[in-house]
Amino acid sequence: MRGRTYAVVVVAAALLASAGCSSPYESDSEPKAGAGDRTVRPVEGCGDTSWTDPADLSPNRLPARCQPGAPPPQPLAKTRKLTIATGTLSAEYVAPLQVALDKGEFKKEGLDVTLKVLPTPDALPLLAKGDIDAQWAAPEAAVMNGIRGGFDIRWVAGNFSPDPESKSGLWVRLKKGESADRVAMAGRRMGTMIGKGSVIAYPMEKALEKHDGGLDKIQYAQLGSADVLTALQNGGVDSAWLLDPVWRRVDGEPGYAFLGGQPLGEPLGGMLYGPSLLNDDVDAGVALLRAYIRTINTYFTSDYKENADFVTYLANLMKADKAILDSTPSLRMDWEIRTGTTDRLQSAYRAQGVTEGDPLPESKTVNRALYEEAIGHRP
Repeated sequence: MRGRTYAVVVVAAALLASAGCSSPYESDSEPKAGAGDRTVRPVEGCGDTSWTDPADLSPNRLPARCQPGAPPPQPLAKTRKLTIATGTLSAEYVAPLQVALDKGEFKKEGLDVTLKVLPTPDALPLLAKGDIDAQWAAPEAAVMNGIRGGFDIRWVAGNFSPDPESKSGLWVRLKKGESADRVAMAGRRMGTMIGKGSVIAYPMEKALEKHDGGLDKIQYAQLGSADVLTALQNGGVDSAWLLDPVWRRVDGEPGYAFLGGQPLGEPLGGMLYGPSLLNDDVDAGVALLRAYIRTINTYFTSDYKENADFVTYLANLMKADKAILDSTPSLRMDWEIRTGTTDRLQSAYRAQGVTEGDPLPESKTVNRALYEEAIGHRP
């Protein structure tokens, strides 16, 4: 994984040298004065509850919300074809994109969107070059290393934080004599979609510290999204990071224990933009986030699983088991990005030994300006 990560950096330098792009969104989370500032206007249906202070890390923080149907569409003058890469289509956190596509929310903005399944390391060079427009992923170590090497990429919108009742996170197969209160994690083999350098390093570090482990004391097995649970169940790995609703398949089963999950109220992934939407067509970049945010406000309310018909619809759309989907708490869909998240992620990556050099400041990794424009918020 490490060799591949740094190979990405080398590719980045070549791509960006040939691209030669600049933008008011290029290196700071706010537009630069005199470099094409954008006018932010109030948006119908998005008031005081449509924005929360990024510095608020309260676990009980309510995610931002506009009224259903808001922000209203502002169709582009000409239809824009966009490709969004995603590592999977089966995870619940991808559902807002699938619903937006299925319900025509992207189309209302004049966007012709294609969702393309690609793992993060394969998608990053394409995103930096502009061959794909956006990536539904997370600021993984490979992304941080790519930005450090010259990739013009920013994290522009969040995805979700877990419900307090969720057990999405680190699960382990207990050895004889172990209990969930005390698990010897040092030396164990953990299954994950990303391997070293995943955003789960941050919450995983906290869980491991309680069980005689550490990010540098476990072994990593990079597996496909459909293989992580199977490997845990058949003994191919000792532990695994299981997402909603997959963890329900082991919850309550003898021999398994939940050790900890994602921090409440803090999204760790979402939408990444490359130069295509950061530089070349910012209008389309804002329109894409507007459609995404409108989908959350319209379909993913505080407890969207209270609507049995919607759960059935989601299960069919995701090709998921309805009973399993219905048995897990609703995700707290959240387009906002918290202050300091990429700082905490980079600290965990350094503990894993997958990043080098000084940490990147948030101004190099995050851009909140586009979703703030979409909801009409002026910082």
